[in-house]
Amino acid sequence: MSFREFKEHVKKSVEIAIGEADYPLIDYELFEPPRPEFGDLSANVAFMIANKLGLNPLEVAEAIGDKLRIPEDSLIADFEVHEPGYINFKVRYPDLAYRSILDAISKEDYGSLNIGKGKKVCVEHTSVNPNKALHIGHVRNLVLGDSIYRVLKFTGHDVQILNYIDDSGSQIADIVVGFKYAGFPLEPPDGKKFDHYCGDHVYVKVNELYAKKPELIMKQKEVLKAMEEGKSDIADFAKELTKRILKEQLKTCWRIGAYYDCLNFESHIIEAKIWDRLFNLMKDKGIVQFVKEGELSGCWVIKMEGEDKEKVLKRSDGTLTYIAKDIPYAAWKIGLIEDPFQYDIFIKQPNGKDLWSSVSGKGKDEHPSFGNSDLAITVIDVRQSRLQKIISYILSLLGGKSEKKYLHLSYEVVSLSKKTADELGITIEKKEFIHMSGRKGIYMNADDVLDALHKKAYEETKKRNPDESEEWHHNIAEKVAISALRFDLIKQDLDKMIVFDLSEALNLEGETGPYVQYAHARASSIIQKAGIIPIITLDGASLLNDPIERELVKMISKFDLYVEEAVKNLSPKTLARYAYQLATDFNAFYERKPVLQEKDETKREARIALVHAFRNVVKTAFNLLGIETPDRI
Repeated sequence: MSFREFKEHVKKSVEIAIGEADYPLIDYELFEPPRPEFGDLSANVAFMIANKLGLNPLEVAEAIGDKLRIPEDSLIADFEVHEPGYINFKVRYPDLAYRSILDAISKEDYGSLNIGKGKKVCVEHTSVNPNKALHIGHVRNLVLGDSIYRVLKFTGHDVQILNYIDDSGSQIADIVVGFKYAGFPLEPPDGKKFDHYCGDHVYVKVNELYAKKPELIMKQKEVLKAMEEGKSDIADFAKELTKRILKEQLKTCWRIGAYYDCLNFESHIIEAKIWDRLFNLMKDKGIVQFVKEGELSGCWVIKMEGEDKEKVLKRSDGTLTYIAKDIPYAAWKIGLIEDPFQYDIFIKQPNGKDLWSSVSGKGKDEHPSFGNSDLAITVIDVRQSRLQKIISYILSLLGGKSEKKYLHLSYEVVSLSKKTADELGITIEKKEFIHMSGRKGIYMNADDVLDALHKKAYEETKKRNPDESEEWHHNIAEKVAISALRFDLIKQDLDKMIVFDLSEALNLEGETGPYVQYAHARASSIIQKAGIIPIITLDGASLLNDPIERELVKMISKFDLYVEEAVKNLSPKTLARYAYQLATDFNAFYERKPVLQEKDETKREARIALVHAFRNVVKTAFNLLGIETPDRI
């Protein structure tokens, strides 16, 4: 049994009583009252009915209450009508505590729901241009996408993770120009990671040189043309360069805990000529129009419903706009075209999983099936919202009555605080923050942030556990560092811009990932010292009746409700905040209620079981956020 079942029992009893009282069924809310003396759930149905029929809410509530009956097997203990018209319900607490604790201890998939029922979903995230290292803004994309993947998989969806590699853009050409024509050595002179070297030094410096040496801009155009044609030493060099940088980027992704199923290269999408087929289909269906006069003369455009301004897909010179290049990939994701790609294994990932990629030429005969998903989720920041809206609109017209969907999951960008900018030597004058720019060199690399967090966590861990080995200290420090970073980026509202401050990120206390990890470690210590298999009985559960114990039990029993909310809203922050509140409730219980020192054996065993249930649930919740929970910190 869980809190969900209690809600279902309340809803069923209320709706039967509404019918017997001769009132119409109407939408209403069940919510938790602000004060415990009002019970565990409250229904506002009387207000909704009274408002529709012009009646007194209290009289309606009393009439419904007169017809309310509680079945013997119900989780409802009691109810009462409360002025000015609420109907308040109390849960049969011992049964809720007994079943929730028992299930949380015995079921590995406690909290999971088969919402997906095998529905095929692809999630595209990360998709960083392969000319630089991941910066902290990219990590927000990564941890959101990875957490959504984990939650969807936990709830019965068939999920694949895609990473789009733009290997044909000007950013790659800039790096090629740097190495081939601007005299930059191919190997980092200071031993840096290759992606850091390319992004921090070569890419930034080349863009500065364009203003001083216009001839390099001509070289960039030559490189772009060679890359587009695909058959030259320069094109081969660009491909090898892309792969080398990409492999370094993947090391950072793996370090943060994100893995992928397939890499899709833009050059292969171009080679497959998907656009040509889709463009002809769009013309046949009248989705695009040719402009014969005016400033857009010679262009192919699409007009969105409710908008006056057309969006150009194909310019008058025959070149495609940014959005036109994205349409074929989006259409492939939801199966509006047959899969035109060949695939091969790109690399074996540290978790043992093969990472596949699209390839030129012949690939492997046997490979997983990619694309053709029922739902495609594309994680891109809010600046791309309009373009993504247009893509979704075009796909809806191409797909006709198809129920397959394309969804853009947007989020606000990550900026740097003034203090952090000052530390980087970036002057922002009177501003409180500054937006990041790879071209201008305004950013913080993800590896550098993790290294700083690791160093701080290492110092704290060594202080707490002086007798452990260096290997142990670094292993725990890395888990704490990743927890601090992932949790901080996940817990925020998607529509809220994050102003990243390195000093605040290094704070390992408060509403942070390490705070929750410490609570888990504390619970693990209790269980280890107890040295028994946790036992919970109905009699024992009835003894966990202190308000602090009741709150912890109720939070454990609500886990699946939070999982469901996270899936429905595609919002990992729901689980981050749940885990934090669960840890807070546990710490309050730990501080005020003895566990191992409790003299009553039945109550002691019940409390040990409660600790065990908490540990399992918080571990699962954090796993869904891609965060490990070590038993000792």
